[in-house]
Amino acid sequence: MIAELQAWLTSGTTSLTLLCVGIVLLSYLLEDLAIATAATLSAHGDLPSSLALMSIFIGIATGDLGLYVLGRFSRKVRWLRYRALTNSSFKVVRQKLTQRAFLNLFLIRFIPGLRTIGFTLSGFLVIPLPVFFSAVLLATSIWTLVVFTLIYQLGSSVFMQVSELKWVLIPLAFALLFLMNRFLNKSFTRGMS
Repeated sequence: MIAELQAWLTSGTTSLTLLCVGIVLLSYLLEDLAIATAATLSAHGDLPSSLALMSIFIGIATGDLGLYVLGRFSRKVRWLRYRALTNSSFKVVRQKLTQRAFLNLFLIRFIPGLRTIGFTLSGFLVIPLPVFFSAVLLATSIWTLVVFTLIYQLGSSVFMQVSELKWVLIPLAFALLFLMNRFLNKSFTRGMS
């Protein structure tokens, strides 16, 4: 049953389209898992690297743009706008985010836990879309290429190609990325207090 499912998913152009759409949708939920999955599929020859990278990039970029748009629409909620304008902590956040917006948005991509709120606030604060999108695209490109390349190289190794445990690479890579994000988040928040 599993072998038949794997054969169906990896044969023909329709299956490549389904894999790409699946990676885009997965990136909306868990970006690192989508990168690990796409790199593993690519390393095993089930999905061309160019399609895998394009799928990840489209998923992450459209997800980030969605957060920005959500922030822009949330400006129309009167009580939320009032709370934001009268909150003293929000004034500090607004000042920090709008000063050197490109650099701050670029760094937010690499700090776990800040992406959702930072990108949504960017829309709420009406940071110019070209500044937002250029910072996000550059940071996404770097992060995706580094993680994808590392997992792809590991998955392409002779040991992983002949091993029966080759599909364990996806959960292991995801767990490693999760632990690294937790470590970075704790390191960052420890430095802030």
